[in-house]
Amino acid sequence: MAITDVPEFAHLTDADIDNLAADLDEIRRDVEASLGEKDARYIRRTIAAQRALEVAGRLMLTAGTKRKAWWAGAATLGAAKIIENMEIGHNVMHGQWDWMNDPEIHSSSWEWDMAGASKHWRFTHNFMHHKYTNILGMDDDVGYGLLRVTRDQRWTPSNVLNVVYNTMLGLLFEWGVALQHLEIGKIFKDRDDRQATLVRLGEFSGKAGHQIFKDYVMFPALTSLSPWATFRSTATANVLANIIRNVWSNAVIFCGHFPDGAEKFTKTDMIGESKGQWYLRQMLGSANFENGPALRFMSGNLCHQIEHHLYPDLPSNRLYEVSIRVREVCDKYDLPYTTGPFLVQYAKTWRTIAKLSLPDKYLRDTADDAPETCSEAMFAVLGADDAVAPAEGPRRGLKSAIARVRAVRQERRRARKAAARKGADVTRIDRGDKAA
Repeated sequence: MAITDVPEFAHLTDADIDNLAADLDEIRRDVEASLGEKDARYIRRTIAAQRALEVAGRLMLTAGTKRKAWWAGAATLGAAKIIENMEIGHNVMHGQWDWMNDPEIHSSSWEWDMAGASKHWRFTHNFMHHKYTNILGMDDDVGYGLLRVTRDQRWTPSNVLNVVYNTMLGLLFEWGVALQHLEIGKIFKDRDDRQATLVRLGEFSGKAGHQIFKDYVMFPALTSLSPWATFRSTATANVLANIIRNVWSNAVIFCGHFPDGAEKFTKTDMIGESKGQWYLRQMLGSANFENGPALRFMSGNLCHQIEHHLYPDLPSNRLYEVSIRVREVCDKYDLPYTTGPFLVQYAKTWRTIAKLSLPDKYLRDTADDAPETCSEAMFAVLGADDAVAPAEGPRRGLKSAIARVRAVRQERRRARKAAARKGADVTRIDRGDKAA
């Protein structure tokens, strides 16, 4: 089962959670008070650089019948699309730069270089995903309606194709995002508001049609005027550039939500949720990956997914400095800070997707203590004394409790193996696994 009681799972008292909220609010206030011309200059220069990169890629494609020019143009255009999607579009539409009062760089007016309408994305992402982060049945980003990413999702025969679906979703990610707001499942089940659906379909068709025309008609026609390019050479380069952007965006986003340690929650979690409990859910349901300046920029600073979920409207260029303070807060309250190398985090998401293509009976871990999803029930293996934080000495919170559970389980696994080698009865050890 997913987490049903965040405070109990986190091993924090109500006072702790209130203090946690105060500490995190202080970080927000400090950043907001320091926003200024340096930050405005950053986003303006990023937009200018992205547009220059796109123009460079388009110019390279005017010589697209030459192999080197075609690959260079497609790769350059792919990089430009990544920057526009990740560091500019995603962050501008979160309202991170609304404080500048620049009508061009504003969440309400920005339309990104994607098949989906910005208006639709702002609802499914800014509202549904960030408010109901990883709550099963509320956040459609948990599996995107295609993938089984937690044992709390009932296994169906179609889940056997989990890996295939994820491959398709990666290659066509912009279309998955674009279709998400249409709620196709409800349409087929006749559970939608048909009038509202027709409005959304019209908005989707208009934006998607514009995108298809731009990428696969207008630009190929323009570059075909060059004696060194053809309509087809540019159209295929645009296909590759979009795939580069789609695969990268999918990888970055999945690394922030589906590696080990990014928890899932039940609907009961949001009932009477305080600000501190909301903060906790964002911290426990998100994951980072290790980075340097280039990776931060090319990921839209979503390598700091934990910080982004805590402060979705703070400018992305400030998340690195915020991450240092958030990690200190996690240490203060003995909370886990889920991070790791990019390729390791990405591999963990694929491992989860692959293994959850199988029915639960073929999986070793339980729904309460699996790498991809845990619950408060995992602490049943600890004794009552062990589960209580000490009156003196270092705080023993969630991070320490998880470590103790893992150690107990590992010790009992070794004991079972040793008993099995000696031909002894292992049922007593197994019963010990379930002892309160």
